[in-house]
Amino acid sequence: MESLVIPLLILVAVTVAVTLAARAWNRRQKPADGPAQAPPESAELARMAAARLSEDEHRRLYALIAQGQAMAAIKLYYEVSGLGLRASRDAVAALAAHPQPYRADPAAATEPDPDDEPPQRFPYRYRAIASKGDVTREVSSNMLNDEIYGRIRTLAKSGNTEAAATALTKHSDITMKQAREFIALLDD
Repeated sequence: MESLVIPLLILVAVTVAVTLAARAWNRRQKPADGPAQAPPESAELARMAAARLSEDEHRRLYALIAQGQAMAAIKLYYEVSGLGLRASRDAVAALAAHPQPYRADPAAATEPDPDDEPPQRFPYRYRAIASKGDVTREVSSNMLNDEIYGRIRTLAKSGNTEAAATALTKHSDITMKQAREFIALLDD
C-alpha cells in the first residue's frame, strides 16, 4: 500500500500543475476588459467595412464573395483598407452576412463626373462583340477598354439602355442608332 502512495501523490501534483497552467494560459488569451467591440459578423461592422470601399472596390469585393472566393475577397479588402488580416477577415465575413449597398461619400458627390471629360485614346484598338441568335455586332475603338466596356454592359443590364448607348457613342465612332442596336444585343 505504501508503494502506491508516492506515485499517487506525483499523479495528483501533475494534475494540479496542468490545471493551473491551463487556467493561466486561458487568462492570458482573453482580451483585457476594454471597450466592447462589435461581434465579427454584425451589421454595424458591415456598414463600417463598406464605408471604407470605393464603388469599384465594393463591386469587385461582392463579385468575389458571390463567386465563393473568400480568400481573394479577404486579400482585396486587406489591400484596399489598410487594416490587418484578422480585421479584414472579420469585415469580409460581416459583408457576406449583411450585404451593404454602395453609398457614395458626400464629399465625392461634389466632384465633377469623369464621364464629362473627353474620352482618353489608347494606343490599341479594343473590340467589343455582341451577338444574339444570328445577329452579331462589333464595335472597334481606341477609346474603349475593359473598364469602360464593363460600365457600358452594367448600364445595359440594369435597364439604362439610353445611357449605355450614349456612353458607347462617346467612346467609339458609331452612331446612336448603331449603339442602340449593339446595346439591344447585350440586355439578356
